[in-house]
Amino acid sequence: MLYSTPLPYVAHAGGYYAAIAQLPWATWLDSGGMGRYDILVAQPVATLTTRAELTEINDRAGRHLSADDPFTLLRRQLGAPIPNIRDIPFCGGALGYWGYDLARRWTKLPVRSRQTEQTVPDMAVGIFDWAIVIDHHEQEARLVSRLLAPETADILPTILARLHTPPPPRQDDLRITSPLHSNLSHDEYRLAFAKIQDYLNAGDCYQVNLAQRFTADATGDALSAYLALRTLTPSPYAAFLNLPYAQILSASPERFLSVRSGKVETKPIKGTRQRGTDAQHDACLKQDLRNNSKDRAENLMIVDLLRNDLSRSCALGSVQVQKLFEVESYANVHHLVSTISGELAADKDALALLRNCFPGGSITGAPKQRAMEIIAQLEPQRRGLYCGAIGYIGWDGDMDSNIAIRTLIHANGEIHFSVGGGIVADSNVEQEYQETLDKAAGIFKTLALFQNKT
Repeated sequence: MLYSTPLPYVAHAGGYYAAIAQLPWATWLDSGGMGRYDILVAQPVATLTTRAELTEINDRAGRHLSADDPFTLLRRQLGAPIPNIRDIPFCGGALGYWGYDLARRWTKLPVRSRQTEQTVPDMAVGIFDWAIVIDHHEQEARLVSRLLAPETADILPTILARLHTPPPPRQDDLRITSPLHSNLSHDEYRLAFAKIQDYLNAGDCYQVNLAQRFTADATGDALSAYLALRTLTPSPYAAFLNLPYAQILSASPERFLSVRSGKVETKPIKGTRQRGTDAQHDACLKQDLRNNSKDRAENLMIVDLLRNDLSRSCALGSVQVQKLFEVESYANVHHLVSTISGELAADKDALALLRNCFPGGSITGAPKQRAMEIIAQLEPQRRGLYCGAIGYIGWDGDMDSNIAIRTLIHANGEIHFSVGGGIVADSNVEQEYQETLDKAAGIFKTLALFQNKT
């Protein structure tokens, strides 16, 4: 059964999000004006939050803890898939995030890096039974549900009333109350870079992604900051999550994994140039990225890694490279992007695909296991959500997810974000360091708007 009620179409979903922002787990998967769909949800019927070896499940049966694999627990909550509906990507199901360090459940990594986010789970996923879906191609919006939870029919009139009532004005904007500081000084970054070069020259690996984290003290509600971020850095796989223990602001340009009717796609990014100072300069930088042999070689390494990852869940012979070395342009940078597709094997589902590919190879390096070991050794803090994924798996088994880059976490009186890049044998340390700053340009501009704000 499908419940579907039309809503007035809006090009900017901020008003609809404001209407539900005070409900538990209010989340906005935002196409940033660059993709087809926006999806907004709140008030889950169940939540699953994983910290280290335990997952806390809150559902109609109450609160209980489990040491089972988080993906197994999600599969139990979703149940057997039901048929999908054309032009409605999500009518309910699992939606939230999977942090990079969730991979420690099945990947042995050093424990030298500090765990500094005890209150922010490794996984936080809600089970939702309704959604607001905005289709920017058809310029339609609707409130939809499969009415699988008994309480949904009673909730929907209240949601509709909220959507047709102007939301109250926000009273508590974000305030940045200290300067940003990195967990790696410039000299420390150079030292970590040199150690990676030693590993590369010894043949331990071919590429390693090295990131630095920026942190500042912060208070208040980060929704205004997200609205500013999406204006300064529009991105096709953006998101805002208002969770009990953190607000998450993502301006990710990168799709991790999507599944629609068994068809799989991933779009790894590897290769970056800053935008030019004028149209001619910008075009030259774009052309340099497209033709640069180093960037193409880095991209190809990750394409090969992801082809291998996808083959663990896709039908034999179905994994294909659809596009290689395309340039996509964003507000602050150009990126080199490839597209790989496949067909899910008969005995695999989206959760198996996500687990088998997690975390994304574009933000680890190659080979993945060794690159992750080096990352854990050299980066001062665990990555947390950074380089994990934000997205959904519907009741129908379809999925879409981003790589959680250009993503801020506002929790525990601070706001932080990480930026990194892939390092190979012929990388230049100063160029790589500058690349991290170029990627963060939109975030720096956004946070400056809220620095010492009263």
